[in-house]
Parts: sequence; structure tokens; C-alpha cells
Amino acid sequence: MQILTIKAKPKTLFGAVLALTGIIVIILTFTVNHPEKAENVNKSISCSTADERRAFLSSYGYEADGSEEKKEITVPSEFNAVYTDYNKIQKQQGFDLEPYKGKSAVIYTYKITNYKNNPNVTANLVVFDGKLIGADLCDPSADSGFLIALINDDKT
Repeated sequence: MQILTIKAKPKTLFGAVLALTGIIVIILTFTVNHPEKAENVNKSISCSTADERRAFLSSYGYEADGSEEKKEITVPSEFNAVYTDYNKIQKQQGFDLEPYKGKSAVIYTYKITNYKNNPNVTANLVVFDGKLIGADLCDPSADSGFLIALINDDKT
């Protein structure tokens, strides 16, 4: 049996412990201050042009007709029940409207032509400073209306 011994001066040992402690503190600080989950990767989707917005819809299998409606909105500073519920849908897809409270954004609306043989479905893309911050699919008709997440939806 062999025994390995290491002789280290107190200053060297102190330096090694200090360096290891520093690395641990940096790692913990980074993970605590950057708790983004994998679902939040959608924050960097560029939607500054009509082509980018249509490409986004197409990437999820949705076909939009030729029209695009544009509406400027202000995200409320305080969410009522409707906005709270809407933001829950956004969070399911990796978006969150809370950082945009009180800020102006644009909603782009497209008529979707291939959603479960339903001709009433529209896609809404909420864009702030050229970046997608929210998205939904909805059927505004009174008899079969719905509002659901656009991403990861089963459209078959």
C-alpha cells in the first residue's frame, strides 16, 4: 500500500482554498441571478419584418393568408384577470409580458388558413422593439371561440 503525501506551505494551501471558494461564489452568483429556464429561449425571436413574422408562423406549420393587421397597444402597468390569464398562456410558451408593463408594443394579426379546417382562426404576434414577446391562436367566433398558445399546439 502506498501513501501519497503532499507538502504545502500554508500560503499555498490558503491560496488554493481561496481560489476554489471564488469559483464557487461566481458559479452560485451566476445561477441565482440567471434563473432562465429552457422554456424562455423564445425571448430572442426577431419579428421586425413581415417576412420574419410569416417565417415564424411557418416554422410551426401555420399558413397565413396575404393579409396582416397591425395594432399598437400599451401593455397595462397593472394586470387585470384577463391579462393575468393571457400571461399564463405566454409563460407556457416561454414568454412573459410582465417586464413590458407600461410599454408600447405592436400586435400583428394573421388569418390562419390551415387550422383544423376552421376558417375563423387568427394568429396574434406581440412584438416589442422588433422581438417577439407573445403569441397566440384564437377563434373569435361566439359559438366556437378559443384563445390558446401558438407554440406547441396540436393543430391536427
